[in-house]
Amino acid sequence: MATSDFTTSILVDQTAEEAFNAVNNVRGWWSEEIEGSTDKLGDVFKYHYEDVHRCQMKLVEVIPNKKVVWLVLENYFKFTIDETEWTGTKAIFDITEKDGKTEVKMTHLGLVPEYECYDICREGWSNYIQNSLRNLITTGKGKPNATGKPQTETEKKLTSSADS
Repeated sequence: MATSDFTTSILVDQTAEEAFNAVNNVRGWWSEEIEGSTDKLGDVFKYHYEDVHRCQMKLVEVIPNKKVVWLVLENYFKFTIDETEWTGTKAIFDITEKDGKTEVKMTHLGLVPEYECYDICREGWSNYIQNSLRNLITTGKGKPNATGKPQTETEKKLTSSADS
């Protein structure tokens, strides 16, 4: 059965354990401005990007080297009519070993094309997973949002969407 929830995946040479540890190192690939713990069942953390996007996530499933699930407890987008679009959705990271490689499949369950934020969020997640998380797993250095650093193209779009 086809799903319209956002999904993207990467295939790396590293182990499932290395991929799992990288997924849980949220500051290493998503944003250095994360508040709270991000690696144990029940942990709650906050993400924010300027006054454009804020959310609070809770780790509701953690299976070492196999799966991590975040539940979006709260969300705010400055650039959408429904500022809470992500609230109640889940970001699911499935980690599987295949033919000597490791696949990390990220599904944002509930992030669907009907959402006003879908195109920007799809682009953002694709960048963070395909580039930043992949780099963190393969080289030990991701490309997270950081205060005082030049904006990525996605961040520029988010900021310009919020200003319009």
